[in-house]
Amino acid sequence: MKKFRLIVLKIKRNIITLLLLIFTLCLVIFSSTNMQSAKKGLKLWANSIVPSLFPFFIATECLSKTNMPNILGKLLDKIMKPLFNVPGEGSFAMIMGWLSGCPIGAKIAVDFRNNNICTKEECERLLSFTNTSGPLFIIGTCGVSLFGNLLIGFLLFITHILGCITVGFIFKFWKKNKSTHVLYKVSKLDNKLQNISFKNLGEVLGESIKSATSSIFMIGGFVVLFSVIISIFQQSGVTNLVSSIFEPLCKSFNIPPNISSACFTGLFEITNGIHEITNIKLKQQSINVILTSFILGLGGISIMLQIFSIVSKSDLSIKPYVIGKIFHGIFSAFYTFLIIKFFPIFNFDL
Repeated sequence: MKKFRLIVLKIKRNIITLLLLIFTLCLVIFSSTNMQSAKKGLKLWANSIVPSLFPFFIATECLSKTNMPNILGKLLDKIMKPLFNVPGEGSFAMIMGWLSGCPIGAKIAVDFRNNNICTKEECERLLSFTNTSGPLFIIGTCGVSLFGNLLIGFLLFITHILGCITVGFIFKFWKKNKSTHVLYKVSKLDNKLQNISFKNLGEVLGESIKSATSSIFMIGGFVVLFSVIISIFQQSGVTNLVSSIFEPLCKSFNIPPNISSACFTGLFEITNGIHEITNIKLKQQSINVILTSFILGLGGISIMLQIFSIVSKSDLSIKPYVIGKIFHGIFSAFYTFLIIKFFPIFNFDL
C-alpha cells in the first residue's frame, strides 16, 4: 500500500514532465499531420485573428498610457461600484475587454494591481468578467467568415456581453468582506500617466506597437500549439473516444455525434472548435449558434493559459477567471437560447 502511494506521489510530482514527454513523442509519431495542423493554425491566426485584434491592441496600449482610465473612473464610479463592486477605473478594463478581446482585460487588471490602482480583490473581480472575445472576432470571424451570416454575429456578441455583465454582477460578492490596502488614492494616478502629444506620439506608438506585437505573437503561438494538440487527439483516437462516449446523449437530442468532438476541440482552442461547429450542417442551425455562444463564453484552455501567463506576474489568483468563464459560457448560451426562442428574426433553423 505504501509503495502504491509512493508511486502515485511520484506521478503527481512529475505529471508535467510526463505530459511534455508524451507530447514530444506524439510530435514525432504524428509528424506529417502535425505539420499540416500547424500550417492550418498559422493560416487561421494570420487571416482571422491578426486583422481583427492587432489594431485594437495598439489602440488599447496607447489609451492606457493616457489619463483615460482616470477620466472613466470619475465618470463611471457610481455605476461600477454598485454593479460590480470595483472602482470606476475598472470600466476601462471592461470596455477595452469588450472592444479588443482577450487578453487585454487581464493585462489591464494586472497593471492596475501592480500600480496599486485597485485592491487585490477588486482586480480579481475584474479578471472574472473583463476577458471577453472582441466584436471583430465574434461578428467578423464567427458571424461573417464562419457562419456566413452577419445577424448571427450580432446575436453572439449581444449574448456574450449579457453573459459578461451577469458574471460581473455575481462576482461583486467575491471576497466582499475581505479587503487589502491601496497605497495611494486614485486621484494621484494623473501624475503616473502621460498625455499623448505630437512630441511623444512616435515614442508612445512605438512602445504600443512593440507591446501589441508581443501579445499577438503570443496568441499565435497558442493557436498553433493547440492546433497541433487537437490534431494529436484526432490521430490518436482520443476525439473519437469522446464522441463515442457522448453519442447516446447526442442521439437522444437528434444531434450528430460529431458535434461532441467539435465541442471537445473548442474546449481546448475556441477558433478551431467554432470552425468545426460551423462546418457541421444541421437543419436546426440554432444548435450550432447556441454551442458557439457557449464556447465563446468559456474561452477554452488555450486562452486560460494566455491569461495565466499574464496573471502569474502579479499576486492575483486565476481562480475567479476560471469560475467566471464557466458561468460566462452557461449564461451566454442560455441568453442565446432565449432570444432565438422568443424572437423569430433570430431563428436560423432551415
